Amino acid sequence: MKSSPAGQDSCCSTKPPQPPRWRRYIPLFTLITLALLAAAAKQLHYGAWAPQSAMHDFMGIFLLTFSMLKLFDLPGFAGGFQKYDLLAGRARGYALLYPFLELSLALGYLSQWQPQTVYLATILLMSFGAIGVFLALAKGLDIRCACMGTALNVPLSTVAVVENVGMAAMAVGMLLI
Repeated sequence: MKSSPAGQDSCCSTKPPQPPRWRRYIPLFTLITLALLAAAAKQLHYGAWAPQSAMHDFMGIFLLTFSMLKLFDLPGFAGGFQKYDLLAGRARGYALLYPFLELSLALGYLSQWQPQTVYLATILLMSFGAIGVFLALAKGLDIRCACMGTALNVPLSTVAVVENVGMAAMAVGMLLI
């Protein structure tokens, strides 16, 4: 019988092989791409490319989709979110409320309701979330990101920091336009 090289599973291992880490991000990149395409389609309908309107549409569609994924299994999302979010770790109620906060922002963007308020709320929520993700990564936690609920398995990584910071930056950009 052949022995397997160190660090590799043998032919008879009961542990399923893990896909490359980058493949676990495919659902996230797919949802971002779909939100971009939907926002672009709306811009085509409007007849002219308007950057602020396109960002509104993208943010609204993105946040709507992500809140929906969290709401599919609210208790499961809350449990995962509590592992790395600063406030959710101390108050489960906040973890349960978070998808509804995202949904409210999504509806605010899509309806263009009180944009300044929506931008400021986005900046606060996403910046605070980025801090929690950053601290969890600094501790070396190897956990699942709750950003897409429990339906899709995406690892907590710098991608989540970039996602939160990117959303906050887009809100800052719209606030300054």
